[in-house]
Amino acid sequence: MEPVLIALLFANAVFNVVVWPRFYVRVAKDQRARNAEGKPTPFLIVHTVLIALALVLALASAIAAIAALVG
Repeated sequence: MEPVLIALLFANAVFNVVVWPRFYVRVAKDQRARNAEGKPTPFLIVHTVLIALALVLALASAIAAIAALVG
């Protein structure tokens, strides 16, 4: 059972690191990301926070997986 959990933790980390930064690029280019003055809108801010949290969870998953591997 432990190898499956370790694999899931690594898979979660890889998924988050691969998917969310690419999504941020799309969000940042969206017309809703900035107002007429060029300032960030709540749309950009909320998505940036969510993506940052996903990357923090990716790091936590990777650390947990490594800790489980080491013993």
